[in-house]
Amino acid sequence: MVEQRASKPARFVNVDGSAPQPFSAVFKWAVVDRLLGRRRSGPIGSPAPRVALDPAQVKQPPAAGQPARLTWLGHASWLVQLDGVSLLIDPIFSESIGPGVKRFVPPALAVEQLPRIDAQLVSHNHRDHLDLPSLRAVASPIVAGIGLAAFFAKSKLPCTEVEWWGETRVGPVTIRFVPSQHWSRRGLNDGNATLWGGFVIEGSNSRLYHSGDTAYFDGFSEIGRRSGIIDAAMLPIGAYDPAWFMSKQHMNPEEAVRAFTDLGARHFVAMHFGTFKLTDEPLDEPPERLASEWQRRELAPAACHVLPIGGSLDVSRTS
Repeated sequence: MVEQRASKPARFVNVDGSAPQPFSAVFKWAVVDRLLGRRRSGPIGSPAPRVALDPAQVKQPPAAGQPARLTWLGHASWLVQLDGVSLLIDPIFSESIGPGVKRFVPPALAVEQLPRIDAQLVSHNHRDHLDLPSLRAVASPIVAGIGLAAFFAKSKLPCTEVEWWGETRVGPVTIRFVPSQHWSRRGLNDGNATLWGGFVIEGSNSRLYHSGDTAYFDGFSEIGRRSGIIDAAMLPIGAYDPAWFMSKQHMNPEEAVRAFTDLGARHFVAMHFGTFKLTDEPLDEPPERLASEWQRRELAPAACHVLPIGGSLDVSRTS
């Protein structure tokens, strides 16, 4: 997991030892291919649908023994409530995440409409997952991978660091940090200096998984094996085109379905699409490809959930 290079700080690597794309590949994708017209072009597509969410619906988290409640706030942001605990995962309420990357759909709730948040879970430090203005506005304690406590300390935000397969607790709920196939960078010289991953969240009546950003990798089977039956897996289906560049860090919908079957999860819950246009596919292509792959594999229709932003799903071991 950690690679020590002479005269350089320790850097994290993926389970298979891989590192992120070199800068030359990033420059080719972001600059050269665009200038030469090699990037896929076409309509932006329709953003993810959004439904009105009454804050009263999520004011009180379900009690112990009741089904967990998952509410999609947009992109990879979720309000997860179970056993009297309210968690925010990768919250982002900002209108943009950088020059030219605007939000196409407002978040399901504004910060002031949120219930009391017991903890914020941050999968990694990319700006569409670690949005510092949003985390500061919520101002609840953070759970994140190794190396991020010092970053958050500058904003006076307490952070519990966890390594892969490490655990912490938020009230009666167990939070386990698990591997993903990705990378981290916040500045010019900090590539892979902090750990990335996903979360397994376990309460009295449900076990939930949020993958964070990830490519498809063999680790999904191990996550399922070591965690036990996962009642709902929140998996990314967008930001995959062009494949030559993105497949090392993001899944396409077909790979996300494969990850779901590897996990042995009971419910697939789609995320990471239709909110920001990060890559070249239209905003509405990912759910269409997901539906086609689900049908091709003849999987149970009731097990696949593509919620609107503001939509909620109740999940338990018996649902």
